[in-house]
Amino acid sequence: MRVTGTGHASMRIDTAAGSILCDPWVNPAYFASWFPFPDNSLLDWESLGQVDYLYVSHLHRDHFDAKHLRDFVSKDATVLLPEFPTSEMEDEFRALGFTKFLKAPNEQVVELPRGLKIMIQALTSPTDGPIGDSSLWVEYDGVRLLNQNDARPTDLSVFADLGHVHAHLLQFSGAIWYPMVYELPQAAKTAFGKQKRDRQFDRTWRYIDDLKADHVFPIAGPPCFLDDALWQFNDIHGDEGNIFPDQSVFLSEYAKVGGTNGIVLLPGSVTEVTTEGATTTHPVPVDEFFANKVAHLEEMRERKRPVIEAEKASWRHPEVDVLGQMKQRIEPLLEESIYLAKGVGGPVRFDLVGYDGESVESIVVDFPGKEVRPYADEKVRYRFRTERALIEHLLFIDEVDWVNSLFLSCRFSAARIGQYNEFVYAFFKCLSEERLQYAEGWYDEHERSTDAEDITLGDWVVQRRCPHLKADLTRFGIVEGDQLTCQLHGWRFDLPSGRCLTSVGHKVRAHRVDAEAPAPAGEAVI
Repeated sequence: MRVTGTGHASMRIDTAAGSILCDPWVNPAYFASWFPFPDNSLLDWESLGQVDYLYVSHLHRDHFDAKHLRDFVSKDATVLLPEFPTSEMEDEFRALGFTKFLKAPNEQVVELPRGLKIMIQALTSPTDGPIGDSSLWVEYDGVRLLNQNDARPTDLSVFADLGHVHAHLLQFSGAIWYPMVYELPQAAKTAFGKQKRDRQFDRTWRYIDDLKADHVFPIAGPPCFLDDALWQFNDIHGDEGNIFPDQSVFLSEYAKVGGTNGIVLLPGSVTEVTTEGATTTHPVPVDEFFANKVAHLEEMRERKRPVIEAEKASWRHPEVDVLGQMKQRIEPLLEESIYLAKGVGGPVRFDLVGYDGESVESIVVDFPGKEVRPYADEKVRYRFRTERALIEHLLFIDEVDWVNSLFLSCRFSAARIGQYNEFVYAFFKCLSEERLQYAEGWYDEHERSTDAEDITLGDWVVQRRCPHLKADLTRFGIVEGDQLTCQLHGWRFDLPSGRCLTSVGHKVRAHRVDAEAPAPAGEAVI
């Protein structure tokens, strides 16, 4: 099995039974904020795009690059579709001219012609990508590969049960806006960033240890930031709180925990994987490339500057009535929302900075009141500040996912009172009838489900599944004193009270080993 690195989470997998192109991303994403690093735009995409199969893990725009898919990937390729709860991904592929699809049943091995086997695991929580993320397992002639990209399954046993994996490709770096955009003192940002950076690596080590593959490939990050306004987000400034470490940092950190089987794929690197080992050739020496990272970024910044400026010129739409169109778009969804609206629990404020860079219009999305209206000088728990032009553009293009556009762009600042609230971001991922109805149904089922199994962690008996996204706490749970941390997403819980310390809601069931379990709610204690 040959694996060719094509940048970020992208790769081409070649076997004698066919080729698979995964997640090709080349063009800037999220309001021209994110670019692939190392740069992959100079690869021979005319040849790389001539494949038998195409797999895109999810709809995040650093994985689903519509322009590149349209221009460079063969329309004769069969698209391997995860079993997602909505038809959005297939609809988008069809709009680009793809006509051949294989809808892979979730977690079931599919035998393709000539002995090639694949399995796709789809994650379907509203917080997984925009309504879904996925991983691809591939086997040919006894060689097995898992492309986990940036999916976060609760465990990898479904893949391990299929046989020993020889190549494990997974995310290790950040792909979020926290904590950089928050209006916090720099010392606090650094502390929170270092905590998140450490958690990212801890989660990666846990996945690697679970699968125990022969070879580990760090992929799916980090992006680079070439706009002058975002340049500080690149991990080149000696900031220990930067959440975007690169592949060379991965190798260094991996070595500290005993890892010796890491392989970096630069764009154009080729690894031949067999059951006996792996041989890799690179277009340039890896150590030399990352030693010159700053120079590479500066060269890219100058080369891509016209691309960024052209994108910026397209954002302003002064003809858009922002308040009126936000009311028209959002209020019907507020009326239909039960779980998300209750979860947000208060007004969310958008401060929109005008073209002059000074004037500000403040608009509130009032979840309890089910309306969008001008700000009325009330207290809000969440506030976002961004350019008016960005909101105009979202409304102009009828964007249904403001998380996978505005928020991931990092072109905003945020402030909040109290804990992180996942429902805020879940709602702004679901600005369509189809998405909202799915998310409401998911939370309804999630809330009604019961989790009766308990486990013992240290001095505590706790429910086995994390209340957040059902991670198995026997694998991801760490107890320190009276606090439980789920390492899958870093969520923390106060065990004596069960209260979630990370977000609103999500109470955990717990009691000390030497104490009686509390009676279920509504049950009499005799």
